[in-house]
Amino acid sequence: MSVSLKPIADQVIVITGASSGIGLATARMAAARGAKLVLAARSRDALDTLAREIIAGGGQALVVVADVAKQDDVARIAQGAIERFGGFDTWVNNAGTGMYGRIEGIPVEEMRKLFDVNVWGVVHGSLEALKHLKTRGGALINLGSVESHRAIALQGVYSATKHAVKAFTDEFRAGVEMDGAPVSVSLVKPAAIDTPFTVNAKNYLDSEPQHVPPVYAAETVADAILHCATVPTRDIFVGSGGKMIAEAEHFAPGLVDKGMAFAVAPATPSGHPPLRAADESILDRPSERLVTMGNYPGHTQKVSLYTKAMEHPVLASAIVAGLGLAAGTLLKTLPHSPATITGSVDATIAKALHIHLEARPGHEEDVQDLLDDILACVGREPRTGPWYGVRYTRTTFGIFEAFPDDAARQAHLGGRGAAILMERSNDLLARPARIDKLDVLVSKELFAGRSARVRA
Repeated sequence: MSVSLKPIADQVIVITGASSGIGLATARMAAARGAKLVLAARSRDALDTLAREIIAGGGQALVVVADVAKQDDVARIAQGAIERFGGFDTWVNNAGTGMYGRIEGIPVEEMRKLFDVNVWGVVHGSLEALKHLKTRGGALINLGSVESHRAIALQGVYSATKHAVKAFTDEFRAGVEMDGAPVSVSLVKPAAIDTPFTVNAKNYLDSEPQHVPPVYAAETVADAILHCATVPTRDIFVGSGGKMIAEAEHFAPGLVDKGMAFAVAPATPSGHPPLRAADESILDRPSERLVTMGNYPGHTQKVSLYTKAMEHPVLASAIVAGLGLAAGTLLKTLPHSPATITGSVDATIAKALHIHLEARPGHEEDVQDLLDDILACVGREPRTGPWYGVRYTRTTFGIFEAFPDDAARQAHLGGRGAAILMERSNDLLARPARIDKLDVLVSKELFAGRSARVRA
């Protein structure tokens, strides 16, 4: 059965975890677009304040105080929506929180509490939503994470919950499709988002945790959620940073392991004293603060061009298809010494790991210097493959490594040169004033069935 979703202005939308961060940003954005809201969270004061704000703006909102870890509470959310508005069109399972620390230093009972909220909350919400949506039609939207694909250093337990959310959502979607129910089931996968996540998380570190850039605004996720509410969408990353991590995990998991251990883990503790004790997190008691933003001190990206592109299928297909074509063109036009990709005529497959940089106005030469530094470092390493650098335009730069087969790829990415590349890339990410864009593009196949030569 085909799925037909209403415009936001004609919808009743249920949002769990509506009092903070992504949930709050989504509620405000949906209300501004004319939706009727069912606001669920544990904090009555925060929800009442939000509801008054929405009503003052001409909207409609119902408050349901509920703990998503409790199945009966979640049933009350659905019942309240039916009694007040006659039903609902979109259900957003957003409620959740984080946990920082080495896994072996976290009590198992605290891990269970996190699973109760992050995983069982999604299970309860999905099951309750489907009871209603399978006859009415609509959208079920679950909040996953880039951590649904790759565990992030010092967030192992949280990552495990998001892996579980992805697995549950994938199979839940398959069941809905087998039944022919008119329901779209989406998984939204944000990268690092500037919300109170780090402040509210259960923290077993010696200092306050912080996000590792790139970091995006909560509104980027809210916009993606509302896109999924109107356009059937299987899944979507919010922020190219998340897509980069997922792709890197697929193509070079060993390299990502090193990056997590030697780059992300040291950068996560802020060095500032913890703002609260480990037993005073939002997992233990709800926050009464109605806050969207966190305390991230660096540059926050207000829009994700990658996510916007993925919301438009034709443009997204062109981008994905273009990765291999663009890299193939690069192999023929790079202004560097010739290199030969060898192999039999029938078996040669050249692949490339390509890093694309766009400098901010006035910082073009800074980026050129960094590019030269990277190339000089990796060029001295015997275990790396042919590395190339190119300046496409006055502000656009690229570097990439070409290799003939998967064995060579693994050898190169596991070498010291790749570690240097990771270090320099982190250096680039730490300089938001100089870099407008940093993308990692992996072309799966550049040349197949023939030998190729790269010429200056």
